[in-house]
Amino acid sequence: MHFISILLFCFFLLLDREVATAIDIINTTQPIIDGDTMVSADGTYELGFFSPAKSKDRYLGIWYGKIRVQTVVWVANRETPLNDSSGVLRLTNKGILIILDRHKSVIWSSITTRPARNPTAQLLDSGNLVVKEEGDSNLENSLWQSFEHPTDTILADMKIGWNRIAGMNLYLTSWKSADDPSRGNFTCMMVPYGYPEIVLTEGSKVKCRSGAWNGILLSGLTQLKSTSKFTIEFLFNEKEMFLTYHFHSSSILSRAVVSPNGDFQEFVLNEKTQSWFLYDTGTTDNCDRYALCGTNGICSIDSSPVLCDCLDGFVPKTPRDWNVADWSNGCVRRTPLNCSGDGFQKLSGLKLPETKTSWFNTSMNLEECKKKCIKNCSCTAYSNLDIRNGGSGCLLWFGDLIDIRVIAVNEQDVYIRMAESELDNGDGAKINTKSNAKKRIIISTALFTGILFLGLALVLYIWKQQQKNRQSNNMRKKEDLELPFFDFGTLACATNNFSTDNKLGEGGFGPVYKGTLADGREIAVKRLSRNSRQGLDELKNEANYIVKLQHRNLVKLLGCCIEGDEKMLIYEFLPNKSLDVLIFEKTHSLQLDWPKRYKIINGIARGILYLHQDSRLRVIHRDLKASNILLDYELSPKISDFGLARSFGGNETEANTNKVAGTFGYISPEYANYGLYSLNSDVFSFGVLVLEIVSGKRNRGFCHPDHHLNLLGHAWKLFKENRSVELAAESFVITCNLSEVLRSIHVGLLCVQEDPEDRPNMSNVVLMLGNEDELPHPRQPGFFFERDLIEAAYSSSPSKPCSANECSISELEQR
Repeated sequence: MHFISILLFCFFLLLDREVATAIDIINTTQPIIDGDTMVSADGTYELGFFSPAKSKDRYLGIWYGKIRVQTVVWVANRETPLNDSSGVLRLTNKGILIILDRHKSVIWSSITTRPARNPTAQLLDSGNLVVKEEGDSNLENSLWQSFEHPTDTILADMKIGWNRIAGMNLYLTSWKSADDPSRGNFTCMMVPYGYPEIVLTEGSKVKCRSGAWNGILLSGLTQLKSTSKFTIEFLFNEKEMFLTYHFHSSSILSRAVVSPNGDFQEFVLNEKTQSWFLYDTGTTDNCDRYALCGTNGICSIDSSPVLCDCLDGFVPKTPRDWNVADWSNGCVRRTPLNCSGDGFQKLSGLKLPETKTSWFNTSMNLEECKKKCIKNCSCTAYSNLDIRNGGSGCLLWFGDLIDIRVIAVNEQDVYIRMAESELDNGDGAKINTKSNAKKRIIISTALFTGILFLGLALVLYIWKQQQKNRQSNNMRKKEDLELPFFDFGTLACATNNFSTDNKLGEGGFGPVYKGTLADGREIAVKRLSRNSRQGLDELKNEANYIVKLQHRNLVKLLGCCIEGDEKMLIYEFLPNKSLDVLIFEKTHSLQLDWPKRYKIINGIARGILYLHQDSRLRVIHRDLKASNILLDYELSPKISDFGLARSFGGNETEANTNKVAGTFGYISPEYANYGLYSLNSDVFSFGVLVLEIVSGKRNRGFCHPDHHLNLLGHAWKLFKENRSVELAAESFVITCNLSEVLRSIHVGLLCVQEDPEDRPNMSNVVLMLGNEDELPHPRQPGFFFERDLIEAAYSSSPSKPCSANECSISELEQR
């Protein structure tokens, strides 16, 4: 009898243990240790520590509780595994979930934005782990939830997209392998540019895309549409930009996963067999491969093995490549558009082109959409936004049309802009075309002749001036420069006699050549051009400033050469050229992920801070711009070109000049309008640089189909609408630190405020970039309309302003 009592006692202990662990909610006094689990109220989901596949590492995760084969849908510490079974999950008094290792060190934690009273953590029947205040069942009031931090899986009622108020990006990232849940190479996310759509990427390269939402389905995923069993929702308003789905029956279990090999797969559970069957995939055939047929090409799986063709009215850009099934260069128009006489060709049954450069309006009808497109010469196609109830809304495309495929079941029409002759095969437009061509030839010839004569006159004038002053100047040149001197022969040898193969670029001073000295040192030689408007004064100015300034974020000057008419400066060689090459050229911009861009922003800020505050000269650069930021082997920025620099002494903080010198797009309003420059002038230029680095777009020459603002105005508009994240360059937005991006934009806008007194000094800028304190609200930027700067600079001149992306001014002339 005693033996039976002991058995019963042990049984009840085990039963009590089982009941104690089968809980769906914990508070601050109830840890989850390795071996214990939380189970949702209906038993569908379970949370605890696990080891994936063949791995011995331990992770905290959520999996299906009623399925024999463990299927994990969320992992907490995916980047910081435990190497033993000592892990503990706790909820702190502040409402933060933490995972502790055997040494009581925190290896993972959740984040909350506000303090909590009596916090609890609950595993819901949806699979969502939620931290909330005790008794509060409203998910919108939650302190934290796992649905807002997905890993590789999306469940019913989860969202992919953007919380525009919080600046939160919800996206999926694959496991590295079946044994390793850390972040892999593949990401599924919503692109916030233009009209949103879902893309699957490998690194920064798009692998496939969903097509835009048309009210019924994503135009490229024909199987994924609302049915009697589930509903798909696309939420797009001022607060959020999300795609989600919901099953009408809670008994149906489904999941969509980004696999370690890059497949996007949707599964539904077969309850009888307790196994998953594949419902749909993101890529079903070769035509789903992103931009397989290049620009203006169209893919049809029915025409295999030759999958690609050009849209009507287009021809292969490189026929030789096209004939051997290399379609990457795409197609070009057979007949160029002339804007006023263009028409539209209707195409049906297609996956619509990529929408990241599109414009949309929800209230327009199709006829209004057509009129909107025809008025804008850059508009290349239009379509309804929503195809329900006969169609509504307007979607416009600009530039080349990318990633189109035939999908017969798609009911959406798209209208492609075509030249008139391509529509009616007539010759009516040819006479005007020839006449216009003749006029262009006459005008071009006249302009060329005038420029040639002016150029010759300028060269002759400079040559005479140099001959006149050479004797008197040569004696005092070397005395004025506190630099080591190189002889001309040494530099000619180092640069292969200034060979064009060694030429790195050319600026206002003259060409720059790469050279190698006899001792193996690589150098950059800036050689004064004979027809340059900059001369000995600018050379001396740059040399004397740089030689006295020593900082890791300033370019290092090695010496100079002055022999006869030759004037040269010799610098350390920086292999990655200038910042403008990397951020503005599409092929190079992919090299710059967000950490590199943020490093560059901070490096430039520290360099300017040194000039303004820490150097003995207190220097104002006056020509800070992307082309004057050079990059070394590690992509560390170095400020260069001090030809326009000025220094302040004593308590000086500003000065005035009649000679305004700088570069359009970067120059501050008070300097352009009144010739007043100060430390705040450089702050303005830095703010422009920050916004250019974040966006990958130039301030000058920036255009947007919805307004006539420059980049500063566009950034200001997005900031006021809580949409700053849309400014970020697409090449890094997938993997960026969103808080750093938003903070950088905020700081950039503070720096470009119209009133110089409102701008922070560089000391505060460096601090603001480096911490998470609340930032002041910026005021309106200066020169946020493109025409402001042009009118200010040319208010006294009737001449037409320069149309280049970057134009420098000196006494209201190009320099």
